[in-house]
Formats: sequence, structure tokens, C-alpha cells
Amino acid sequence: MQKNNKKPIIPTHQNSHNLHRLSIPYLVWLFIFAVLPAIIMTVLMFIDSEGIKFETMTPSIENFKILTEESTLVAFFNSIKYAVITTVVCIFFGYLVAYMLYKSKIRNKYLVLILLVLPMWTNFLLRVNALASVFKESSILTDIFGCNGHGPNLIGTDLAIYLGMVFTYLPFMVMPIYTSLEKIDPLLHEAALDLGMTDFKKFWKVIFPMSRKGIVSGSIMVLLPCLSGFAIPKILGDGNITLIGNIIEQLFTNVNYNQGSVLAVVMLIIVLGAILIVNKVDKEGETLL
Repeated sequence: MQKNNKKPIIPTHQNSHNLHRLSIPYLVWLFIFAVLPAIIMTVLMFIDSEGIKFETMTPSIENFKILTEESTLVAFFNSIKYAVITTVVCIFFGYLVAYMLYKSKIRNKYLVLILLVLPMWTNFLLRVNALASVFKESSILTDIFGCNGHGPNLIGTDLAIYLGMVFTYLPFMVMPIYTSLEKIDPLLHEAALDLGMTDFKKFWKVIFPMSRKGIVSGSIMVLLPCLSGFAIPKILGDGNITLIGNIIEQLFTNVNYNQGSVLAVVMLIIVLGAILIVNKVDKEGETLL
């Protein structure tokens, strides 16, 4: 028998150096478009100025009053309400879809997941505007069902925003939950049945606890964009419902960079806190997209 004389490839210092060089463009891009804007916004929080004009800049903490204004508090409450309810709905339907796919006999399950994620490959604003055209009184659905353009007008309602958020972010819930379910050892199912568990007890005592990582990861991935987004409430809510993302957009549009930076940095802190939670729950990153 011929011996296998192949030696394992050991990373050398030269290979490590080459990989480091390949990462430099990404690090530069990350610094310019992520780190640098965060630093600028942090500085603008403590400055009173007209736009970004150095001659008008003076130290100030008056910008933090935006946090106590009634419109800001209402927007924060709305953001939390819509984000939490959307996340709960996505957990229910996302787990249902992921579990049905997990238990199905389909050979190429990842093809089904690709079809589920396929709408996300299109432009986000195009998808939201397409939903807006469907939610109007006269839409393609009213023409198909012969309603002669006399359907319900959902634009500007809470239901339109909830439907828009669930439709947009549901795949972010399905993917990590399905990934966590796929990682469960099949032998555990047999062991649970051998111990006399019913299918429901097996699900509640074995499968569900072992898929919590996916639920937590998916919840963070749905909660954060719902908290900070502004396009869905602006388009589907027709401006009737204000979230914190809408206020940040309005402040920056009106060249009020200082107060806008205060709210943006607060949201950034929330995002970083959520990322820390995900890293603590799922240290290996097994359930992330």
C-alpha cells in the first residue's frame, strides 16, 4: 500500500502577510464609510453650528435637548412599538416556515430558501413602492378580482406599515432559525422518542430550546432595521406615522446635523449593544446570514 506523503499545509508568515494586504482595501472602505462618519457625528453632538462651517462652530450641549422633546419621545415610542410587534409576528411566521421546511422531504431545501430570499435581491425602495401600489384603493389586485378599482386603501394606516415591515424582514428571521434547526443532531429526535416523549413534548423540550440561538439572532436582525428605518413609514404610512428614523432623516435634510447626530449616535449605540448580545448568544456566528 502506497503511503500518503502529503503534508498538511501550514500557514506561513508570508501567506498571513498576503492575506493582510488583501484586507487593506476593505479596512480603508470601512474607515471612510463607517468609522469616520461615526467620529464626525460624535463631534457634531457637542457643537452648535450652521451646517458644517468651522467659523460658526461653538461648543454646546444644547443639542441633547432633542432627546426630551415630545416629538422625539413619541417617535421613539412608535419605533419600539412597531419594531417589537413586527419582530413577534416574524418570530411566529418565521419559525413556522423554517420548521415546516426543516421537517419537509424536499431534497434541495436551500433552493427553497433562495426563492424565499430572492425578493431581497431587488432594490429596497422598489419593493416598498410596489407594496404601496398594491395597498392603494385602485391597484392591480382590484383589477384582477374585478372590484373596478374600489378596494380598501391601506396607505397611511398602521396595518400598511406592519405588512410592509413583515414582508421586508421576514426572511431575516427564517434564515437563522432554519440554520439552527438544521444543526440539531437527528439522533436527538430518536432519543426523545425512545424516552417516551410525544411529538409535542419532543418539540417543546428538545427542538425549541436548541433553536433559541436562531430566534435571538433573527429577532435582532428584524428589530434593528425596524427601529431605525424611515422608508417604510414614510411611503406606506404616507407621513402620518413618525418613527425615529423619520426624525433623523428630517434633521439631516434640513441641515440640522448637530441634533441629527445626537439621535443617530443614540441609534448607533443601540445597534452596537444588539451586536454584543448576538455575539454573546451565538459566539460562533452559526445562525447569522
